[in-house]
Amino acid sequence: MAIQRMDNVGIVVGDLDAAVAFFAELGMELEGRGEVEGLFADRCTGLDGVHCGIAMMRSPDGHSRLELAEYRSPAATGAGRRNPPHNILGTHRVMFAVDDIEDTVARLRPHGAELVGEIARFEDSYLLCYLRGPDGIIVGLAEQLG
Repeated sequence: MAIQRMDNVGIVVGDLDAAVAFFAELGMELEGRGEVEGLFADRCTGLDGVHCGIAMMRSPDGHSRLELAEYRSPAATGAGRRNPPHNILGTHRVMFAVDDIEDTVARLRPHGAELVGEIARFEDSYLLCYLRGPDGIIVGLAEQLG
């Protein structure tokens, strides 16, 4: 077998507390927080002097996790535009299934969430939207209809 499972998706953020609050409001559960530093971190990342705070967030079903990392050293850098468009190459969003898309968007707005476009209907199957979360992360929401 090549892999056992997908363990987590890692996202570098500028404000760990704000990111934890955002994803907790979305419905994820904080699994744990910690500090990462030392030779193993330098070797794994290819960076020197790594020190970052991390928080592991778990989906309510227990099958998906996000690892949020706030680099204290070396400082995180922006690879490009602050709010890139949705069609940029590379990883660009995390998608979540939700029960009520409009309520979810309303609850996330106080945490800085802004719709990228609008809530759109895909046939009679889904309501979908993309919004920007902490540090411009694009988060997709999908509400299954029927």
